[in-house]
Amino acid sequence: MAEINEAASARDYLFLTIISTVISCVALALYFRHGAILLYGDAVAHINIARHVFDSRTPGILELGTVWLPLPHVLDMPFVVNDWMWRTGLGGSIPSMIAYVTGALGVFRLVRGRASRSAAWIAALIYALNPNLIYMQGTAMTEALYLAFFIWAVVHFSEFVQAARTDSRQAAKSLQFCGMTVAAAMLVRYDGWFLAACLAMALLISVWRLKLRDRVVHRALVSFVLLTGLTGGLWLAYNHGAYGNAFEFATGPYSAHAIAEQSKTSTFPTYPGENSLPVAALYFLKVSRSNLGEGPLDSWLISIGFGALLATIYFSRRHLPLSLLWIPAIFYMGVVAYGSVPIYLPEWWPYSYYNIRYGLQLLPAVAVFVALAHEFLRKFASVRLIAAAVAILVGASYASVWLRKPVCVREAEANGAARLAFDSKLADQLRKLPGSASIMMYCGSHSGALQQAGIPFRRVLWEGNHPAWEAGLSGPARAADYVVAIDRDEVANAVHLFPRGLLLVATVDTPGQPTALIHRSMR
Repeated sequence: MAEINEAASARDYLFLTIISTVISCVALALYFRHGAILLYGDAVAHINIARHVFDSRTPGILELGTVWLPLPHVLDMPFVVNDWMWRTGLGGSIPSMIAYVTGALGVFRLVRGRASRSAAWIAALIYALNPNLIYMQGTAMTEALYLAFFIWAVVHFSEFVQAARTDSRQAAKSLQFCGMTVAAAMLVRYDGWFLAACLAMALLISVWRLKLRDRVVHRALVSFVLLTGLTGGLWLAYNHGAYGNAFEFATGPYSAHAIAEQSKTSTFPTYPGENSLPVAALYFLKVSRSNLGEGPLDSWLISIGFGALLATIYFSRRHLPLSLLWIPAIFYMGVVAYGSVPIYLPEWWPYSYYNIRYGLQLLPAVAVFVALAHEFLRKFASVRLIAAAVAILVGASYASVWLRKPVCVREAEANGAARLAFDSKLADQLRKLPGSASIMMYCGSHSGALQQAGIPFRRVLWEGNHPAWEAGLSGPARAADYVVAIDRDEVANAVHLFPRGLLLVATVDTPGQPTALIHRSMR
């Protein structure tokens, strides 16, 4: 019987891998064909940061920069070495696609370890078929990658709790894997740092409640704390060594706080939810619903999932480890209220799109707890009837998303379509420059133009090349053969102050974007 169950389980994992891989590849082909995988400016930036590490005037680990954590860029590097994969952006999609498949498998394993096979399939399909995740996994954004590590961290924690009383060695092994996945999550998004703290607390409570005195388990617990602590410490040390400030990522000029402060004006002095936890909660709840459904159907899945969470707390505490999947709700309410991280919705003030993709962080919780709701209800009604009801509800919710277009795609288009058009037009002009010419350009917002033109960064003097960049700002004509000045950036200011020796050769202008002036050095 055990062999039959193992064979069935192996087939389930194989089928789920095939299904999710097909979905991933078809979605990538579709969005690539429509030019959508580089709509997010952050996706372009992630790809080019990875490229800078080996393609730069100053190559090396310091090109990883600060603010964004390094693991996504490290994982992108083997793929963006290829010029075509770099130019098209496909190199940055591959790690996200692998993470998407891995995340679906993790959801299946998490539920299968505590509930029926049908419940596991429901959870995995709710996760894998989500239209917004299907889009995001085809880009170089970090959502799919973080979710995979997050899910597997909860998987290993859950398996630790299950094995703790009966098999201390297996429990210790699960705890070690949990520590590794959490450490990886900490190097993808700062959500992982909060996850590490929550899991450490949950582990201590579990050891105390279960009265675990086995030294093997205690050593594994110490290893978990040391590994996650060392991971955070290394990032602090890197920031201190590179920038002289261990918290450069949180307080520096490119931090979320600095960006939020720069965005404030006399007519827009604050953002919704700032210093207000209830408002922050409302906005995060709304974007979470928007990622699951549209219109009247947007609240059904999250409501059922939350109801199943309450049922778990009161009636089925053996599923309590799965409640860790709701951690992102606490984290994002906090960072919106007190961490200078705004969320904007087209339906609510200020009626625009910004960080709506953060709502995807609750997708694993909703997928798992809707499946648990199915598991609870099958005790009172026909299994087929309950499964059909869940299928209809999920199908209707996701159909409403597809009919209107996934909100993450709409966010990307609203914020990136004009930038992408500008980058394409600027790339056309850059391709006309001599193949051996050096270029000076500020790359903070429009490195995508160089990427589309296929111009190696070793030919480019940009703001990450210290101290040559600072020297170039005091004499642009001496710094490079061609100087690209985009309205109000550092190069434009330098050209205004030191115009001698520069000849304007091209102008790039598109609606809604700054003007770029390309100068040739006459020196």
